[in-house]
Amino acid sequence: MFTKTLLVGATASVAIASAVAAERGSDGNVSIIYWQAPSILNPFLSGGTKDVESASLIVEPLARYTEVGEMVPFLASEIPTVENGGVSADLTSITWKIAPGIKWSDGSAFTANDVKFTADYCMHPEGGCAQITKFDGVSKVEVIDDLTVKVSFENPMPFPYGPFVGGESPILQKAQFENCMGAKAPECTAENFGPIGTGPFVVTDFRPNDVIQMVANDNYRDPAKPAFASLTFKGGGDATAAGRAVMETGEFDYAWNLQLAPDVIARMEQGGKGTPVAGFGPLVERIMLNQTNPSPDLDANTRSTAAAPHPFLTDPAVYNAMSMAIDRPLLVEIGYGKAGKVTCNWVPAPAAFNSDALSCDKQDIAGANAMLDAAGYKDTNGDGVRETPDGIPMKLLYQTSTNAVRQDFQALIKQWWSEIGIDAELRNLSASVFFGGDPGSPDTYQKFYADVEMYANTFNGTDPQTYLGNMVCDKAPRPETQWQGENISRFCDPAYDELYAKLATTAGLEARAEIGRKLNDMAVTGGAMIPLVHRGRLSAHANSLGGVVLNVWDSELWNVADWYRIK
Repeated sequence: MFTKTLLVGATASVAIASAVAAERGSDGNVSIIYWQAPSILNPFLSGGTKDVESASLIVEPLARYTEVGEMVPFLASEIPTVENGGVSADLTSITWKIAPGIKWSDGSAFTANDVKFTADYCMHPEGGCAQITKFDGVSKVEVIDDLTVKVSFENPMPFPYGPFVGGESPILQKAQFENCMGAKAPECTAENFGPIGTGPFVVTDFRPNDVIQMVANDNYRDPAKPAFASLTFKGGGDATAAGRAVMETGEFDYAWNLQLAPDVIARMEQGGKGTPVAGFGPLVERIMLNQTNPSPDLDANTRSTAAAPHPFLTDPAVYNAMSMAIDRPLLVEIGYGKAGKVTCNWVPAPAAFNSDALSCDKQDIAGANAMLDAAGYKDTNGDGVRETPDGIPMKLLYQTSTNAVRQDFQALIKQWWSEIGIDAELRNLSASVFFGGDPGSPDTYQKFYADVEMYANTFNGTDPQTYLGNMVCDKAPRPETQWQGENISRFCDPAYDELYAKLATTAGLEARAEIGRKLNDMAVTGGAMIPLVHRGRLSAHANSLGGVVLNVWDSELWNVADWYRIK
């Protein structure tokens, strides 16, 4: 369980931050660029990292994870544990104490009613919540008093820190969102674009897929923070332009996710205006395999849903051959250098959860061809493309976001797959659209109107329980959830669901890690995805920007309240 050492770390970080802080708003403007532009500021309606992280400037959870993965209180007064009585001895409930005196940016009091409301909002049976896995196993959320909220679970929950912890599970203001429940949630444009929060900044203007203007929150709980009076959050462009804007021209103070080749980063750093920062967490670049049929010939309630299985991607011979055809060491070399590692795993970190059961570091074109031959996939007409035993050509639509590294990967993988008789049509989409949360868009990664798609994401904290819950059958996006849901592949294995339920009730790191590794192996060998590269997070900050601490276990903007201008 978590101990007082977490609180010691939190106190130390606060003390350090206070030592460099001046007064609120004394450092002018800070400018941030995310080349994947935010499309919404409500993390419950988008699973896209750029939406979650931009929102983290405004709305906050009860607790966060530090740069070393330690859990620390944010809106709570302490981390509940069995030792301090916050977690029940039978592990069926967790009681959070809210720090007194916290206000929303509109000046109203932050209370336990807002916490309970957030649970009701995400768990609403008629709505689609992008973070619903955080509330797995929750049976009831109760307001004990204005500063106390109790979360009860259906079964013992050894890791009860899913709800309200980390940037993916912040608190929404009840007064603002109470008329935006269920199916109405996506319709509340004003609320979703300008949430009232407890964070250091307040939205003054939000232009989706473009720019967000913010000012310091006058009601922020620390009167000396934030040091910046205003914040400009620019979205769009590409990773190259973002990197140059910080490290070469000095136009921006912080650039996120510089998915660029190592030599490009090195040249940019020579510009002398900024510094790259990197760290390894659980981020994995991978190809997701659609287990359902994305054919446009199907009706809207059937396309890319469990009602229509994919004509060949559910066959282990096919997806194993596709994986064998890929030269992962070459992808690492050209795409990430030292900021990348070959991986066969969906969850490569923390180390305890990193499975060693799979091998994928050597390309095997001949073996892949032999596997497809044995399974009955033949090129009967000599056009270079195999057909399924019932005559369907093995042609794929392969989509990803627009990014130089990803387009290089696409081109190489298309070539390798062609060498085993599988034809891939390449498609790339603006990241703002691809990772957006618009349920009406045909181009989101959640809707998955393609056969395969490539991207990376990660999870908050150092326990992947809720992340592993993404592959549970009922988490698949579908029309009735407004296409929200974390099970992007539509992977469904009752044995997986059963083992995941066991993880949720298992205590002890060793036992939990063993189950976690098994779940990882089941998802990968069961055709949910083809892992490619364990990626380090790489961002950059201006040399004049102080207080930046790269965090691979939570939002990168987790401590923006501590940022300041070096003078």
